[in-house]
Amino acid sequence: MAEGPLAVGVDIGGTKVAAGLVDGTGAVLRRTRRDTPHRSTSPRVVEDTIVSAVEELLGAGSEEVVAVGIGAAGFVAADRATVVFAPHLSWRNEPLRAALGERLAMPIFVDNDANASVWAEHRFGAGRGESHLVMVNLGTGIGGGIVLDGRVVRGRFGIAGEFGHMQVVPDGIRCECGNRGCWEQYASGNALVREARALMSAGSPVVSDLFERVGGDPSELTGPLVTEAARDGDALARELLGEIGRWLGVGMADLAAALDPGTFVIGGGVSAAGELLLGPAREAFRRQLTGRGYRPEATIVAAQLGNEAGLVGAADLARVGAADLAWADAADHASGPAAGDAPPAG
Repeated sequence: MAEGPLAVGVDIGGTKVAAGLVDGTGAVLRRTRRDTPHRSTSPRVVEDTIVSAVEELLGAGSEEVVAVGIGAAGFVAADRATVVFAPHLSWRNEPLRAALGERLAMPIFVDNDANASVWAEHRFGAGRGESHLVMVNLGTGIGGGIVLDGRVVRGRFGIAGEFGHMQVVPDGIRCECGNRGCWEQYASGNALVREARALMSAGSPVVSDLFERVGGDPSELTGPLVTEAARDGDALARELLGEIGRWLGVGMADLAAALDPGTFVIGGGVSAAGELLLGPAREAFRRQLTGRGYRPEATIVAAQLGNEAGLVGAADLARVGAADLAWADAADHASGPAAGDAPPAG
Protein backbone atom coordinates (compact mmCIF):
# COMPACT_ATOMS: atom_id res chain seq x y z
CA MET A 1 0.00 0.00 0.00
CA ALA A 2 1.27 3.45 -0.90
CA GLU A 3 1.93 5.90 1.92
CA GLY A 4 1.48 9.63 1.49
CA PRO A 5 0.95 11.55 -1.74
CA LEU A 6 2.42 10.00 -4.89
CA ALA A 7 4.86 11.73 -7.22
CA VAL A 8 6.71 10.71 -10.36
CA GLY A 9 10.48 11.06 -10.46
CA VAL A 10 12.46 11.06 -13.71
CA ASP A 11 16.25 10.66 -13.72
CA ILE A 12 17.86 11.68 -17.03
CA GLY A 13 21.39 10.42 -17.51
CA GLY A 14 23.78 10.06 -20.39
CA THR A 15 22.46 6.67 -21.52
CA LYS A 16 19.06 6.13 -19.88
CA VAL A 17 15.93 7.89 -18.74
CA ALA A 18 14.70 6.12 -15.60
CA ALA A 19 11.34 6.98 -14.09
CA GLY A 20 9.39 5.77 -11.10
CA LEU A 21 6.15 6.28 -9.21
CA VAL A 22 7.24 7.07 -5.66
CA ASP A 23 5.25 7.30 -2.45
CA GLY A 24 5.86 9.48 0.61
CA THR A 25 8.26 6.97 2.21
CA GLY A 26 10.55 6.89 -0.80
CA ALA A 27 9.28 3.50 -1.97
CA VAL A 28 9.23 3.04 -5.75
CA LEU A 29 5.89 1.49 -6.65
CA ARG A 30 6.35 1.27 -10.41
CA ARG A 31 9.32 1.76 -12.73
CA THR A 32 10.04 2.30 -16.38
CA ARG A 33 13.03 3.33 -18.47
CA ARG A 34 13.92 4.59 -21.93
CA ASP A 35 17.14 5.17 -23.84
CA THR A 36 18.41 8.74 -23.61
CA PRO A 37 18.03 10.46 -27.00
CA HIS A 38 21.31 11.39 -28.64
CA ARG A 39 22.50 14.94 -28.01
CA SER A 40 22.12 15.72 -31.71
CA THR A 41 18.36 15.32 -31.55
CA SER A 42 16.02 18.23 -30.89
CA PRO A 43 14.76 19.14 -27.41
CA ARG A 44 11.31 18.00 -28.50
CA VAL A 45 12.54 14.40 -28.82
CA VAL A 46 13.80 14.46 -25.25
CA GLU A 47 10.49 15.90 -24.06
CA ASP A 48 8.65 13.13 -25.93
CA THR A 49 10.74 10.55 -24.09
CA ILE A 50 9.98 12.09 -20.70
CA VAL A 51 6.26 12.45 -21.39
CA SER A 52 6.04 8.86 -22.63
CA ALA A 53 7.64 7.54 -19.43
CA VAL A 54 5.48 9.69 -17.16
CA GLU A 55 2.26 8.78 -18.95
CA GLU A 56 3.11 5.08 -18.69
CA LEU A 57 3.48 5.42 -14.93
CA LEU A 58 0.35 7.51 -14.49
CA GLY A 59 -1.89 4.99 -16.16
CA ALA A 60 -5.38 5.28 -14.79
CA GLY A 61 -4.27 6.73 -11.46
CA SER A 62 -3.11 10.18 -12.48
CA GLU A 63 -5.48 11.80 -10.01
CA GLU A 64 -3.37 10.37 -7.16
CA VAL A 65 -0.12 11.95 -8.40
CA VAL A 66 0.58 15.45 -7.07
CA ALA A 67 3.69 16.38 -9.09
CA VAL A 68 6.46 15.31 -11.46
CA GLY A 69 10.13 15.84 -10.62
CA ILE A 70 12.88 15.84 -13.23
CA GLY A 71 16.52 15.22 -12.29
CA ALA A 72 18.82 16.14 -15.20
CA ALA A 73 22.55 15.64 -15.60
CA GLY A 74 23.61 19.22 -16.28
CA PHE A 75 23.33 22.79 -15.08
CA VAL A 76 19.81 23.68 -13.92
CA ALA A 77 18.99 27.31 -13.16
CA ALA A 78 17.96 28.31 -9.65
CA ASP A 79 14.38 28.76 -10.87
CA ARG A 80 14.10 24.94 -11.12
CA ALA A 81 12.55 25.44 -14.53
CA THR A 82 15.38 25.93 -17.03
CA VAL A 83 18.18 23.56 -18.07
CA VAL A 84 21.08 25.90 -18.79
CA PHE A 85 23.37 23.22 -20.21
CA ALA A 86 23.23 19.43 -20.41
CA PRO A 87 26.35 17.83 -21.92
CA HIS A 88 24.57 14.62 -22.95
CA LEU A 89 21.51 16.30 -24.47
CA SER A 90 20.57 19.11 -26.84
CA TRP A 91 19.38 21.37 -24.01
CA ARG A 92 20.87 24.87 -24.03
CA ASN A 93 18.87 27.35 -21.90
CA GLU A 94 15.92 25.04 -22.40
CA PRO A 95 12.67 26.11 -20.62
CA LEU A 96 11.94 22.49 -19.73
CA ARG A 97 9.29 23.06 -17.05
CA ALA A 98 7.23 25.25 -19.37
CA ALA A 99 7.59 22.80 -22.27
CA LEU A 100 6.52 19.81 -20.17
CA GLY A 101 3.80 21.84 -18.46
CA GLU A 102 2.03 22.20 -21.79
CA ARG A 103 1.77 18.40 -22.03
CA LEU A 104 1.45 17.19 -18.42
CA ALA A 105 -1.36 18.74 -16.41
CA MET A 106 0.33 18.84 -13.00
CA PRO A 107 3.10 20.73 -11.19
CA ILE A 108 6.57 20.05 -12.59
CA PHE A 109 9.93 20.73 -10.92
CA VAL A 110 13.33 20.43 -12.57
CA ASP A 111 16.58 19.93 -10.67
CA ASN A 112 20.13 18.77 -11.13
CA ASP A 113 20.39 14.99 -10.76
CA ALA A 114 22.97 15.27 -7.97
CA ASN A 115 20.64 17.56 -6.00
CA ALA A 116 17.95 14.92 -6.37
CA SER A 117 20.32 12.19 -5.17
CA VAL A 118 21.53 14.05 -2.09
CA TRP A 119 17.94 14.83 -1.15
CA ALA A 120 17.00 11.15 -1.45
CA GLU A 121 19.90 10.09 0.78
CA HIS A 122 18.99 12.86 3.23
CA ARG A 123 15.36 11.82 3.42
CA PHE A 124 15.47 8.05 3.02
CA GLY A 125 19.06 6.78 2.86
CA ALA A 126 22.49 7.01 4.45
CA GLY A 127 22.00 10.63 5.51
CA ARG A 128 18.60 10.24 7.15
CA GLY A 129 18.39 12.42 10.23
CA GLU A 130 21.45 14.50 9.27
CA SER A 131 20.67 18.19 8.75
CA HIS A 132 24.09 19.04 7.22
CA LEU A 133 24.97 16.58 4.49
CA VAL A 134 27.33 16.59 1.52
CA MET A 135 27.13 13.87 -1.14
CA VAL A 136 30.07 13.12 -3.41
CA ASN A 137 29.29 11.00 -6.48
CA LEU A 138 32.29 9.19 -7.93
CA GLY A 139 31.65 8.07 -11.48
CA THR A 140 33.33 8.98 -14.72
CA GLY A 141 33.92 12.34 -13.03
CA ILE A 142 32.86 13.77 -9.68
CA GLY A 143 29.56 15.46 -8.95
CA GLY A 144 27.79 16.23 -5.75
CA GLY A 145 25.03 17.85 -3.79
CA ILE A 146 24.63 19.77 -0.56
CA VAL A 147 21.93 19.80 2.12
CA LEU A 148 22.41 22.42 4.85
CA ASP A 149 19.86 23.01 7.60
CA GLY A 150 17.65 20.46 5.88
CA ARG A 151 17.52 22.34 2.57
CA VAL A 152 19.13 21.66 -0.77
CA VAL A 153 21.77 24.29 -1.53
CA ARG A 154 21.63 25.16 -5.22
CA GLY A 155 23.62 28.41 -5.23
CA ARG A 156 22.78 31.81 -6.65
CA PHE A 157 22.74 30.51 -10.22
CA GLY A 158 21.73 26.90 -9.51
CA ILE A 159 25.17 25.42 -10.18
CA ALA A 160 26.42 24.58 -6.67
CA GLY A 161 27.92 21.13 -6.11
CA GLU A 162 30.31 20.92 -9.07
CA PHE A 163 32.98 19.63 -6.71
CA GLY A 164 34.88 17.72 -9.36
CA HIS A 165 36.30 20.94 -10.75
CA MET A 166 37.89 22.24 -7.58
CA GLN A 167 41.62 22.54 -8.19
CA VAL A 168 43.59 20.24 -5.88
CA VAL A 169 46.90 20.21 -7.81
CA PRO A 170 48.13 23.50 -9.29
CA ASP A 171 49.21 22.94 -12.92
CA GLY A 172 48.16 19.30 -12.59
CA ILE A 173 46.54 16.96 -15.09
CA ARG A 174 44.51 18.67 -17.77
CA CYS A 175 40.76 18.29 -17.23
CA GLU A 176 38.01 18.14 -19.84
CA CYS A 177 36.67 21.40 -18.41
CA GLY A 178 39.79 23.13 -19.74
CA ASN A 179 41.53 23.71 -16.40
CA ARG A 180 44.35 21.75 -14.76
CA GLY A 181 44.50 19.80 -11.54
CA CYS A 182 40.77 19.31 -10.99
CA TRP A 183 39.76 16.94 -8.21
CA GLU A 184 38.07 14.51 -10.59
CA GLN A 185 41.36 13.94 -12.37
CA TYR A 186 42.62 12.27 -9.18
CA ALA A 187 39.59 10.76 -7.42
CA SER A 188 37.17 9.43 -10.07
CA GLY A 189 36.51 6.33 -12.12
CA ASN A 190 38.39 7.89 -15.01
CA ALA A 191 41.42 8.49 -12.80
CA LEU A 192 41.35 4.88 -11.58
CA VAL A 193 41.26 3.46 -15.11
CA ARG A 194 43.81 5.96 -16.45
CA GLU A 195 46.42 4.95 -13.87
CA ALA A 196 45.87 1.24 -14.42
CA ARG A 197 46.08 1.57 -18.20
CA ALA A 198 49.27 3.61 -17.92
CA LEU A 199 50.95 0.76 -16.04
CA MET A 200 49.62 -1.77 -18.53
CA SER A 201 50.87 0.24 -21.49
CA ALA A 202 54.29 0.50 -19.83
CA GLY A 203 54.44 -3.29 -19.62
CA SER A 204 54.72 -3.27 -15.83
CA PRO A 205 54.79 -6.80 -14.34
CA VAL A 206 52.60 -5.68 -11.44
CA VAL A 207 49.54 -5.57 -13.69
CA SER A 208 49.59 -9.20 -14.79
CA ASP A 209 46.23 -9.97 -13.17
CA LEU A 210 44.55 -7.00 -14.86
CA PHE A 211 46.11 -8.03 -18.18
CA GLU A 212 44.52 -11.46 -17.84
CA ARG A 213 41.12 -10.00 -17.03
CA VAL A 214 41.06 -7.96 -20.26
CA GLY A 215 42.83 -10.45 -22.53
CA GLY A 216 45.88 -8.21 -22.82
CA ASP A 217 43.92 -5.24 -24.20
CA PRO A 218 44.21 -2.15 -21.93
CA SER A 219 41.34 -0.45 -23.78
CA GLU A 220 38.97 -3.08 -22.36
CA LEU A 221 39.77 -2.18 -18.77
CA THR A 222 36.97 -0.57 -16.73
CA GLY A 223 36.58 0.68 -13.20
CA PRO A 224 34.36 -2.23 -12.14
CA LEU A 225 37.03 -4.67 -13.35
CA VAL A 226 39.64 -2.95 -11.19
CA THR A 227 37.26 -3.09 -8.22
CA GLU A 228 36.59 -6.78 -8.87
CA ALA A 229 40.32 -7.47 -8.95
CA ALA A 230 40.81 -5.57 -5.69
CA ARG A 231 38.09 -7.59 -4.00
CA ASP A 232 39.81 -10.75 -5.24
CA GLY A 233 42.98 -9.64 -3.48
CA ASP A 234 45.01 -8.16 -6.33
CA ALA A 235 47.65 -5.97 -4.67
CA LEU A 236 47.93 -3.41 -7.46
CA ALA A 237 44.16 -2.93 -7.76
CA ARG A 238 43.97 -2.36 -4.02
CA GLU A 239 46.81 0.14 -4.22
CA LEU A 240 45.10 2.04 -7.03
CA LEU A 241 41.80 2.18 -5.15
CA GLY A 242 43.67 3.32 -2.05
CA GLU A 243 45.21 6.17 -4.02
CA ILE A 244 41.79 7.23 -5.32
CA GLY A 245 40.52 7.06 -1.73
CA ARG A 246 43.34 9.26 -0.46
CA TRP A 247 42.57 11.94 -3.04
CA LEU A 248 38.91 11.63 -2.11
CA GLY A 249 39.80 12.36 1.51
CA VAL A 250 41.89 15.40 0.54
CA GLY A 251 38.99 16.93 -1.38
CA MET A 252 36.49 16.21 1.38
CA ALA A 253 38.73 17.97 3.89
CA ASP A 254 38.56 21.07 1.68
CA LEU A 255 34.77 20.77 1.54
CA ALA A 256 34.63 20.36 5.32
CA ALA A 257 36.59 23.61 5.73
CA ALA A 258 34.01 25.41 3.61
CA LEU A 259 30.73 23.70 4.54
CA ASP A 260 31.29 21.88 7.87
CA PRO A 261 28.83 19.00 7.22
CA GLY A 262 28.03 16.32 9.75
CA THR A 263 28.11 13.53 7.16
CA PHE A 264 29.65 12.85 3.78
CA VAL A 265 27.76 10.31 1.69
CA ILE A 266 29.83 8.69 -1.08
CA GLY A 267 27.88 7.47 -4.10
CA GLY A 268 28.48 6.65 -7.74
CA GLY A 269 29.94 3.58 -9.39
CA VAL A 270 33.37 3.77 -7.74
CA SER A 271 31.76 3.65 -4.29
CA ALA A 272 31.03 -0.03 -4.96
CA ALA A 273 34.59 -0.66 -3.76
CA GLY A 274 33.34 -0.04 -0.21
CA GLU A 275 35.99 0.03 2.51
CA LEU A 276 38.78 -0.47 -0.02
CA LEU A 277 37.98 3.11 -1.01
CA LEU A 278 36.43 4.58 2.14
CA GLY A 279 39.12 3.39 4.55
CA PRO A 280 41.94 5.33 2.83
CA ALA A 281 39.53 8.26 2.33
CA ARG A 282 38.84 8.52 6.07
CA GLU A 283 42.55 8.39 6.90
CA ALA A 284 43.42 11.14 4.41
CA PHE A 285 40.46 13.21 5.55
CA ARG A 286 41.68 13.14 9.16
CA ARG A 287 45.22 14.10 8.14
CA GLN A 288 44.08 17.02 5.98
CA LEU A 289 41.21 18.34 8.08
CA THR A 290 41.59 21.94 9.21
CA GLY A 291 41.76 22.10 13.02
CA ARG A 292 42.18 18.33 13.26
CA GLY A 293 42.18 17.11 16.82
CA TYR A 294 40.28 20.16 18.02
CA ARG A 295 36.99 19.87 16.18
CA PRO A 296 34.28 17.28 15.52
CA GLU A 297 34.84 15.18 12.40
CA ALA A 298 32.19 14.43 9.83
CA THR A 299 31.31 10.79 9.33
CA ILE A 300 31.99 9.29 5.89
CA VAL A 301 29.56 6.61 4.73
CA ALA A 302 28.53 4.85 1.54
CA ALA A 303 25.27 5.81 -0.17
CA GLN A 304 22.38 3.39 0.33
CA LEU A 305 19.91 4.06 -2.48
CA GLY A 306 22.11 3.21 -5.47
CA ASN A 307 20.89 3.96 -8.97
CA GLU A 308 17.38 4.87 -7.79
CA ALA A 309 18.48 7.84 -5.67
CA GLY A 310 18.01 10.28 -8.55
CA LEU A 311 14.42 9.39 -9.37
CA VAL A 312 13.43 9.00 -5.71
CA GLY A 313 14.90 12.38 -4.83
CA ALA A 314 13.38 14.10 -7.88
CA ALA A 315 9.95 12.74 -6.94
CA ASP A 316 10.24 13.79 -3.30
CA LEU A 317 11.49 17.29 -4.15
CA ALA A 318 8.51 17.64 -6.48
CA ARG A 319 6.17 16.44 -3.74
CA VAL A 320 7.58 19.06 -1.35
CA GLY A 321 7.34 21.73 -4.04
CA ALA A 322 3.73 20.86 -4.76
CA ALA A 323 2.89 21.09 -1.06
CA ASP A 324 4.46 24.55 -0.95
CA LEU A 325 2.41 25.61 -3.96
CA ALA A 326 -0.74 24.35 -2.29
CA TRP A 327 0.12 26.24 0.91
CA ALA A 328 0.84 29.43 -1.04
CA ASP A 329 -2.46 29.11 -2.87
CA ALA A 330 -4.30 28.61 0.41
CA ALA A 331 -2.48 31.58 1.95
CA ASP A 332 -3.55 33.77 -0.97
CA HIS A 333 -7.15 33.02 -0.08
CA ALA A 334 -6.71 33.29 3.65
CA SER A 335 -6.93 36.39 5.75
CA GLY A 336 -5.46 37.59 9.02
CA PRO A 337 -3.65 35.15 11.30
CA ALA A 338 -4.69 32.12 9.23
CA ALA A 339 -1.81 32.81 6.86
CA GLY A 340 1.40 31.91 8.70
CA ASP A 341 4.96 31.21 7.68
CA ALA A 342 5.45 28.76 4.83
CA PRO A 343 6.78 25.29 5.72
CA PRO A 344 10.46 24.65 4.81
CA ALA A 345 11.05 23.21 1.35
CA GLY A 346 13.87 21.34 -0.24
